[in-house]
Amino acid sequence: MVEGHSEWPPAPARVFQALVAGAARGRTLPETKRAALEWLESLPAPMIGAPTARLGKRVVLFVPNNDADSLSDPTDVSSIRTKKVVQPRIPDPGPLLYAWPIDADPHGHAVRIAETADDLYQLGRGVDMAWASGEVLSEAALSARLSRFEGEVHIPSAGREGVLPCPACGTLRSLFARHAAPRLTVEGAGRQAKTYFTNPPKPFFVGVGYRPEVRRLLYDLRRANAPERPAPGRPSEVVQLVERIRDAAASRLTEAMPNMAAAITRCLVGKRPDGTSVGPPEFRIRIVPLLSIGFEHADRGVRRVVIEIPSGAPLRADDVAWAFTGLDVVVAEASDTVTVLLPSDDWNMLNRHYVPSSQRWRSVTPVVLPEDARRRRIEPSRRSEEAKSGGERSQEEFAAVRAVATALRQAGVRARATSIRVQREPFEAKGQRAEAFERKPRFPKERLWHVELELDRSVDGPLVLGDGRFLGLGVMAPEKAPASGIYAFHIDADASVDALGLARALRRAVMSRAQETLGRNDLGRFLSGHEQSGAPAREGSHLAFHFDPIGKRLLVIAPHLLERREADRATDELQHLQTLERALEGFNRLVAGRVGAFALERQPVDEQDPLVAPARAWKSITPYTVARHSKKLSPEAALAADVVAECARRGLPRPDVRVLTREGVPSRGLTGILELLFPAPLRGPIALGRTRLLGGGLFMGEPRRGDR
Repeated sequence: MVEGHSEWPPAPARVFQALVAGAARGRTLPETKRAALEWLESLPAPMIGAPTARLGKRVVLFVPNNDADSLSDPTDVSSIRTKKVVQPRIPDPGPLLYAWPIDADPHGHAVRIAETADDLYQLGRGVDMAWASGEVLSEAALSARLSRFEGEVHIPSAGREGVLPCPACGTLRSLFARHAAPRLTVEGAGRQAKTYFTNPPKPFFVGVGYRPEVRRLLYDLRRANAPERPAPGRPSEVVQLVERIRDAAASRLTEAMPNMAAAITRCLVGKRPDGTSVGPPEFRIRIVPLLSIGFEHADRGVRRVVIEIPSGAPLRADDVAWAFTGLDVVVAEASDTVTVLLPSDDWNMLNRHYVPSSQRWRSVTPVVLPEDARRRRIEPSRRSEEAKSGGERSQEEFAAVRAVATALRQAGVRARATSIRVQREPFEAKGQRAEAFERKPRFPKERLWHVELELDRSVDGPLVLGDGRFLGLGVMAPEKAPASGIYAFHIDADASVDALGLARALRRAVMSRAQETLGRNDLGRFLSGHEQSGAPAREGSHLAFHFDPIGKRLLVIAPHLLERREADRATDELQHLQTLERALEGFNRLVAGRVGAFALERQPVDEQDPLVAPARAWKSITPYTVARHSKKLSPEAALAADVVAECARRGLPRPDVRVLTREGVPSRGLTGILELLFPAPLRGPIALGRTRLLGGGLFMGEPRRGDR
């Protein structure tokens, strides 16, 4: 593994390629096997069972790079050696399991795939041999197999965490095209002929997010003497509640299975009697209290708890369920009310308010941050003398923000935080300040923070962060923000860069990511700007792509914003926007050919942004190109007349036009930089002219006094 994230478990795309290689006979593929593989690529992504693995020690190697052609003596590679950091992933002994779900198989393709598995001889490009066997199982038999599987089970998810390439319709055809493509091309003839290596076309796969399977058990908190009545716990006492439930369950398990005492301590309690941690946290059983949230009058009481049992934990799920079912605990301090845990089938609160995949999250219970993010305590009697300055408060919040980023990594979240906000006050009216959740000496109030964060891609819930994530603190809730319709990415590019070239590269990249997200080539007019026949869409609603040279950002703009209307439900625009949102998750690099390669960083576009804020004066920041050049007028007059006509076509009021620059561009036409002054302030975005959807004619507002 080079620096970065390794692929584990091995992707389903590798298995599909290995099946193709095993089924092939020379350069041909039997027709029955071909039909079966085409059927397999049309199925949903499989579940994956893999042995648990650990990262080995990092090793630095110095290996030759791919520049041996520059050497006079190809045997002496000392001058072209480059540093390579390798960190192997060492799996435990055990098989890999891939289970594709089957709805119907009238032609018996599943049996042929099982037979094809016998021909598999390698997985990937390694030197080690591999072998496989295939089976067709019922759903009950598969569940039993997975329950006995010694390792982790990974399931497809809606988020973009742990994305693995998977086969989709068209994958087999792309593999044939890759295999048949020539490796060498010859340019010129005779002595002038030169031979070049060429890269074959890439195979077609779709990226599917995977996460380790977690078995969840849901329990209601009920009164022991009246099970029909709920016994809600106080939000501020979640730590005490979780500790009592955990210790009671551990005691019951240890009494029933004394030979498993070490495993129970490792995966349920997580600490030795002296307080030191034991065992990897990813295999610990977690008790998550579910506060009642979701509407403004919810009292945020704890009425349910969910028990999360990760695959790979040493305790069986049915043993854990037995330990928690019917468990008697005392929920509140100074209370003689005994609460019993009863299995629940009401998953509404969990599924609606804690589990949904999202990029935006807010803490329901405060996050416990490390000691180095601890606030300075002020003695209450010396509040005035020891009051904190604004600079000190800012430093404390900065340290907390930095600690939240670390907490995300420790919780196994690979997404990067693009925005983090910390405060002691709750984000909802019914919430409680962070100090109310103090539990001395382990969780002093100075380490507790309410957190709001935005990630660069969606992650699945429940999301629990911080040092108290196994004791009910740091529970987060997703915030579903509606798609704005304008997506901005900061780019470190000079203002003189080819704006139209960048816009075209951005369009190609977005279409490629959308194709990967949807798993098909036909993207529709909204995403591609082309009709079903392949012809460019003359008019109609499709995306616009622009480069803002002033803000140094790339923009993807939805058509309803440019057309100054609401998103159309009848034409599935809202669904297209959701697809676009998923496609842009994790979009952090753009390769634009001769223009260059650029790192991208997602940026919000707020209502005060000059691209959208109301203004009377609007100036083009990319050249405006006339739609129709009136040859009887001077260039300045032709630009002015064309933009006035364009405003009329787009439903904008007639502006006063000032031509700042003008130029005739070969194969493009008359272009210029314009300033428009409208009778009243208008909201943006505004893009006009022949290239308004692909890099040209983008205007930025210039607010003047009285505009707002």
